[in-house]
Amino acid sequence: MAFLSKFFDSNEKQVKKMLPLVEEINRLEKDFEALTEEQIKAKTESFKDALKDIKTPEEEKIYLDKILPEAFALVREASKRTIKQRHFDVQLMAGTVLHQGAIAEQRTGEGKTLTATLPLYLNSLTGKGCHLVTPNDYLSRHGAGWMGRIYNYLGVSVGVIIHEEAFLYDPTYENNKFMDEYAKNLRPVSRAEAYSADITYGTNNEFGFDYLRDNMVYDLSQMCQTNARKDFGAHHFAIVDEVDFILIDEARTPLIISAPAEESTEKYYKVASLIEKLVRDTDYKLDEKERTAVLTEIGISKLEKMLGVDNLYEKDFETVRLVEQALKAIVLFRKDRDYIVKDGEVIIVDEFTGRLMPGRRYSEGLHQAIEAKEGVKIQRESKTLATISFQNYFRMYEKLSGMTGTAATEAEELAKIYNLDVMVIPTHRKNVRKDHSDVVYKSQAAKFKAIVEDIAERFQKGQPVLVGTTSVENNEMLHEFLKRKQIPHEVLNAKNHEREALIIAQAGRKGAITVATNMAGRGVDIILGGDPPDPKEQEEVLAAGGLYVLGTERHEARRIDNQLRGRAGRQGDPGESRFYVSLQDDLMRIFGGDQVASLMTRMGLDESVPMEAGLVSRSIESSQKKVEGFNFDIRKHLVEYDDVMNKQRQVIYRLRNKLLEALSFPETSLKEYLLPKIAGYSEELNSIWEDQAKKLGETWERVVAQISLQTIDALWMEHLETMQDLREGVGLRSYANKDPLVEYQRDGRIFFEQLLVNMYATITDRLVRLRLEGEEKIAVPEVKMETKQMIFEHKEADLGVSDEVRAVASAPVQNQVGDIGRNDKCWCGSGKKYKKCHLGKDPKTTEERKLFEDFVKKKSI
Repeated sequence: MAFLSKFFDSNEKQVKKMLPLVEEINRLEKDFEALTEEQIKAKTESFKDALKDIKTPEEEKIYLDKILPEAFALVREASKRTIKQRHFDVQLMAGTVLHQGAIAEQRTGEGKTLTATLPLYLNSLTGKGCHLVTPNDYLSRHGAGWMGRIYNYLGVSVGVIIHEEAFLYDPTYENNKFMDEYAKNLRPVSRAEAYSADITYGTNNEFGFDYLRDNMVYDLSQMCQTNARKDFGAHHFAIVDEVDFILIDEARTPLIISAPAEESTEKYYKVASLIEKLVRDTDYKLDEKERTAVLTEIGISKLEKMLGVDNLYEKDFETVRLVEQALKAIVLFRKDRDYIVKDGEVIIVDEFTGRLMPGRRYSEGLHQAIEAKEGVKIQRESKTLATISFQNYFRMYEKLSGMTGTAATEAEELAKIYNLDVMVIPTHRKNVRKDHSDVVYKSQAAKFKAIVEDIAERFQKGQPVLVGTTSVENNEMLHEFLKRKQIPHEVLNAKNHEREALIIAQAGRKGAITVATNMAGRGVDIILGGDPPDPKEQEEVLAAGGLYVLGTERHEARRIDNQLRGRAGRQGDPGESRFYVSLQDDLMRIFGGDQVASLMTRMGLDESVPMEAGLVSRSIESSQKKVEGFNFDIRKHLVEYDDVMNKQRQVIYRLRNKLLEALSFPETSLKEYLLPKIAGYSEELNSIWEDQAKKLGETWERVVAQISLQTIDALWMEHLETMQDLREGVGLRSYANKDPLVEYQRDGRIFFEQLLVNMYATITDRLVRLRLEGEEKIAVPEVKMETKQMIFEHKEADLGVSDEVRAVASAPVQNQVGDIGRNDKCWCGSGKKYKKCHLGKDPKTTEERKLFEDFVKKKSI
C-alpha cells in the first residue's frame, strides 16, 4: 500500500507539470486552423529535413521535445479535418507520456487509438520508423485503416502487418477483403514495404516472428523487418497497446520457430488410455493451487503392471515423460476452458483475453498429450530453430512506451522488470459508473440462477447488459440458460470470434444482452444506442442506467476484472457493474473460500441466499493478491534466466549479419573479420585462403560466407537444445545447496564458449577440406519451418571465448550434478547415459531420492 500511496502522489505532481505544455499546444490551434493541407505537409517535410542534419541521439531528443507542441497541434488539426475528432487535453497529456517512453493508463473510452497518433507522428519524423504493437490482427488493421487518414493528411506513410499479410494505407485503393469499413483503403504489399513505412501497426507475435525469421535468412534481400530501413537499427520506437497484457501476461510465452522432429506419435494415444484408468487421490495427487499432478506409489505400481515393466523409472524414462505429460493433460487441462477442439485441431484459449491462439503449442509433449486425450491427429514434436521472449524482443527498442486501461495495479512490476514508469491520466469527463459490491453464493447453481434473473430484469427495462465469463464452457452454459428463458442475446467467444466487431458494435443498444468471454474486455468501445448511435434509443438507454456489466466470476488478476468493469461508464456515461461469485468458483475454492463458507454456515444461510459483505470482498482481494504475487515471482525468475540466452543470441545474430553483408556487398571483405577468428585452428588456412581468393575472386568469399552460415545455424540449433536441457535440469543443484540461477549462468557461459570454439573449428575444417573449380556454388538447403509459441525459459554472462576454454575445447563439457557429465552413466543406476535418462528430471520416488542423495554424498558436492 505504501508503494501505491507514493505512486499516486507522484502521479498528481507529474500531471500538473504537463499543464503548461497542453496550454502551449492549445494556443497554436487557432493558427493551425488557417493552414492548408499543402502547408501542413510542408511542415512535415521541414521537420524531416531538420532531423536529417542531426547526428546524435541526444540532439535528436532535444529537437523532438522542442517541436512537440507544433507536431501535436498539427496532428490534432489533421484529425479534426479527416475523422472529425479533436484530441482532448487529457489525450495530449497521454501522448506526451508515450513520447517520453512511459506507460499511460487511460480509462476505457478515453481514446487510446487516437492518442497514439500524436507520439507516432512526432517520432516518425526521424525516418527511423515507429511501431504500434497490438494484441490481435483486428486491432492492427482497424487502427491503421482508421488512423491512416490522419497520417496521410500529414504526409507520413503507414503500414500494417497481420498474419501472413501486409498492407499500406492508400486512399485511392478499394479493398473489399475485410468487413471492417476502416480497412477498405489498405493496399496489399510485401512485408518489407510495410516495415519501410514511417509508421507500422502489427501484433506482438508478428513483430517477434519477423525478427527471428530475419535472422535465419541467407540473403539480406530476404529480410523484411531488420533490414527494412537499409540498416540493422529497425527498433527505434514502439508503443505497446494493452501493454500489461503483452509485457506481463504474454511474458511467460517465448516465440519459437521450429521444424518437425522425426518421432512416432502413436505412443501418446496408448499412454493417454492408461492414464484415463487412474483414480484421483489413490493413484495420483492433484494440487490445483500449484497446478501440479503427481503419481503416488500405488499409481506407479498400477502403471507398471499395465505397461508390463518391473521399474518404470529405471527401464524407460521416455515413457515416464509421456506419462507425466498425459497426467497433466487429463487432470489439469480442461476443454473449452484452456483449449478448444476445432476442425480436428487443439487450439489454446488465452486465459486473459478468451481469444484463440492458433499456432501456439504447449511444449515438451504436453500439446501432443492433449491431442491424444481428445482423440485428434497428433502433430509431431518439434526441434527449435530460433526463439526469443517478448521481454527481450521489446528491450531492443531504443524507446519503448505503452498504453492500457489497467496498469496501476502492475506499476511495481513494470518498473522493476522493464524500467517503465506508469502515469494515470485523468478522464475527460468524471466517471459516474456505479460499482456494486460482489454477491456471493454457496453454489454455482444458485449463482447462475440469480444471474439469469438479474439479466431478465434488466432486459425488461431495456438496459443493455454485457455478461463476462471466464471460459467458453461457462459462456455456453449461460447461453443455454438464457435460451430456456427465451431471452434474446448474442454470444461471443473464441469459437465465433470472427463476428466480434459486429457483436460489440451493437452491444450498447436498448435491451441488448451480450454474453462474452474476456475477449470483450480489451480493445473495444461499446457505444450506448449502438454504432452509429440512434439518438432516441441512446436517450432511452441513458434513462435505463447505461450499460450494465455483469461478471459471472472473479479472475485471478484484478486488472482483468477492472478491464471488464471498464466497458461501462465510457466518457462520463452512466453505467453499472457487479460480480457474482460462488464458493465453488476456482479462485474461491482454491485460494480461500473456506473462511467465507464457514461464516455463511454459522449465519445459517442456505444456497439460495446471497451474501454481500466486506469480508467477502477482502477475501477475494486477498486471494487475487496471492496469485498476482506468485505469478510476479515466476515472471521475474524467468526474466533472470532468459537474459543468458539473450546475450548469446545477440552474439550469434551479429555474426550472421556480418556474413550476410559480405554476401550482399562484394566490397565488404570477410578476410579482416572472419579469418583472424578461424586461422588459429589451422596453420594451412592462410595459404588456402590466399590461393582460393586468387583463383575464384569474390566467389570465394561468398562460398566462405555460405559455409559459415550453414555451420552456425546447425550448431546454434544444437546449442538451443543443450540450453533447454540445462534449464530443465539445473533445479537439481538446489539439493546440493547451490543457487540454480548462478549455476545456469556459469554452465551457460561454458556451453556457449564451447559453441563458439566448435563453430570456428568446424568452419575451418570445412574450408581446409573444400575444393572448388570455376564458379561452382554451394546450394543452401531448405528447412521447412513453422512458427509457434511454447512455454520454456532460460541470465547474464560475459561472452568472449577465453584462452582457458579454447585450450580445453576438445574436453567434454560437464552438465554438473556432482561430477556427472551428459554422456556419463546416470546416477539412478539404469546404465543409460545421463542425457538420455534423468537429465532435467527431479527424483520422483522415495527410492530415487535416496539414490540421488547417495550419489551427492559420494561425490562430495
